[in-house]
Amino acid sequence: MKRNHLSIKTIVAIGIGAALFLILAKFASIPSPIPNTSIQTSYAFLALMAVIFGPIAGGLIGFIGHALNDAISYGSVWWSWVIVSLFVGVVIGLAAKRMDIESGVFNVKKVITFNIIQVIAQGIGWFLLAPWLDILIYAEPANKVFAQGAFAGLSNIVTVGVLGTILLFAYSKTRSQSNSLHREL
Repeated sequence: MKRNHLSIKTIVAIGIGAALFLILAKFASIPSPIPNTSIQTSYAFLALMAVIFGPIAGGLIGFIGHALNDAISYGSVWWSWVIVSLFVGVVIGLAAKRMDIESGVFNVKKVITFNIIQVIAQGIGWFLLAPWLDILIYAEPANKVFAQGAFAGLSNIVTVGVLGTILLFAYSKTRSQSNSLHREL
C-alpha cells in the first residue's frame, strides 16, 4: 500500500515559509485606517509558496505564519482570520497544477488564471468566512467585521495581484522551459 508523505523539501518549505510569512506580516505591512487591519505583503509570498509547493504547504504556511504573528503582535491568536489564511493558501495551492509554474512559462493566460483564483479564494475568505467566523466565535458586531473583512480582502487582492504576479513571473524565469535546450550539431 502506497502512503502519501510530505517530502523533506516541502516540510522545510513550510517551516521557512511560515517564518517568512511572520516576518512579512510583522515588518512589511502598511497600517490602515480600519482598526486591527493592515495592508499585508505576506499574502503575495503565501501565494508564491502555495503555487510552488501545493495546497498542504500553502495552508500550513498561512495557518502557522498568521497564528505566530497574532501571538507575537497581540498576545493572542485571532482564530477566525488564521483559518482564512489557511483557506487562502489551500485554495491557491489547489490551483497550482493549472498554472504549471515549473514549466518556466508564466504567460498572460496563466497570469489571468492565477488572479481569478486568488480573487475567488480571497473574496470567499475575507468577505464571507472571516466576518462570519468573527461573529460566531467572538460575537463581534457585524458592521465592524464586515468592514474589516472588506478592507482586508480588497487590499490582499490588490497586493497579491501585483506583488504575487511579479513574484510568480520572476520565479518562472528561474525554471527551464522544456523546449529551451537544443542539441548542437
